[in-house]
Amino acid sequence: MVWSMPVWSYSIKLRDESRVAKAVLWDAPISRKEAYEILKILKGMKLADAKKFLDEVLAMKRVVPYSRYKLSIAHKPGLADSFPKWGSPVGRYPIKTARYILKLLNNLENNAESKGLDTDRLIIIHAAAHRGPYLKRWMPRAFGRATPRFRSLTHVEILVREV
Repeated sequence: MVWSMPVWSYSIKLRDESRVAKAVLWDAPISRKEAYEILKILKGMKLADAKKFLDEVLAMKRVVPYSRYKLSIAHKPGLADSFPKWGSPVGRYPIKTARYILKLLNNLENNAESKGLDTDRLIIIHAAAHRGPYLKRWMPRAFGRATPRFRSLTHVEILVREV
């Protein structure tokens, strides 16, 4: 049996990639559901506005509205006014996920600069979170027992285009 390395590609195919910059974050220890909710907001934003939004989330001044994974989540004041498109007053402050995605956006901006793109005119055209590896670990306990310690990792990909 011959083992080979896995083949990976972006989940979106583009015809002209000359004005596009890409970035991927592999095996991030963040929630895929929280990443989905943040990336849904960021899609279509300018890169500078997206970074400003994530800075406000990290400072807990701006709430991320939840549209899909919103069961048993408290309402936040003023959320339906700031995001009338969703109209949902349900949201949270996903600090850890926002920190990782902000780091990815900074990397994406550096990729665009090295490609010669104008960073003030970049718009996020694609943002997706995919399931990464599911790590199964067992912690030994007393009397021959064991406690499971499972972790789910996330892959995040973002593409920007110069407009």
